[in-house]
Amino acid sequence: MDVRRLASALLAMSAALWLAGCQQPDTGYNAKAEAPIPAETMSLMSTKGMKAQDPILIRIFKEESQLEVWKKRESDGRYALLKSYPICRWSGTLGPKVKTGDHQSPEGFYPITPAQMNPRSHYYLSFNTGFPNTFDRAHGRTGSDLMVHGDCLSAGCYAMTDGQMAEIYALAREAFRGGQKEFQVEAFPFHMTAENMARRRNDKNMAFWRDLKVGYDHFAVTREEPKVAVCGGRYVFDAVAREGERFEPDAPCPAYTVAPAIASAVAAKERADAQQFASLVKEGTPVAAAYVPQNGRLRRTLDEPIRVAMDPPVPPADAGAAVAAAFAPAKPAAAEPARATAVLARNAVPMPAPSPTPHLAFAA
Repeated sequence: MDVRRLASALLAMSAALWLAGCQQPDTGYNAKAEAPIPAETMSLMSTKGMKAQDPILIRIFKEESQLEVWKKRESDGRYALLKSYPICRWSGTLGPKVKTGDHQSPEGFYPITPAQMNPRSHYYLSFNTGFPNTFDRAHGRTGSDLMVHGDCLSAGCYAMTDGQMAEIYALAREAFRGGQKEFQVEAFPFHMTAENMARRRNDKNMAFWRDLKVGYDHFAVTREEPKVAVCGGRYVFDAVAREGERFEPDAPCPAYTVAPAIASAVAAKERADAQQFASLVKEGTPVAAAYVPQNGRLRRTLDEPIRVAMDPPVPPADAGAAVAAAFAPAKPAAAEPARATAVLARNAVPMPAPSPTPHLAFAA
């Protein structure tokens, strides 16, 4: 066989292998989507009085980089925390997604139906958040395909490890099989405590966050999934419109009522939070520096430290230095703050850290 024929044959074999990789049979995808809930998680459920097919609810907290899965208990019909997962990567900064291309991960209340589950995701497994929801559309927000998915890569999504996503997907799948029609994803900038609200009191998103906090408080006092509606450009929770009227996103809110027990408990919590907020401000609680999107920070597993991708790279003095630089371990982000903050927003990666987060010190 001459050289040209050999090269042609090798090229054909390479093309065939490449296509085989891209066109993975459905059985492979379905195997991932049908993975059982891990035995350890099943045991945890049992100790908490839960079953695999009980309904779920998911809460996301950006600044803490946490995704929580809650399950409803049969004993009292209320949700209890099953498990918290560290988020591998998410995009942008604190605040809602506003428009296509802003590389922001969404905040708000999103219903997830079986149709939004994607067993054939390019990012292992995923489900679509459904952004923009009714509230987002009422405010002219744009974007699509905002997912919770695996593969630890994010450009506007919430990215988990493949193992985490397999478990979360299985929990959702079994809840649907148990009869749950949809589950709620509640995405927040942080835990909506008086302390965090005081730290962020001058943020431009504060009015929006106060709106989210009402839903946060409803769940806090009831441990039940809040019923969500939108009217007058804002969220309302557990509200029942007067007979003959309904909630319209772009129209003023109709007369509505909230169950007295819920309304009273939420009002008491809001009063206590407001008093604590006022005390914290009076005591001089520092305003947190603007949250810096952790752009260019790279990692593919939770065990790997978050590393900085410098853009552009510093040219080495000679070829030997180039080789040394290529194999040198990347420095943590805080080691070179000025260059880290100079990287423009593309695929933002958060720095999981307790609040207040140390990396805020080098805000631009």
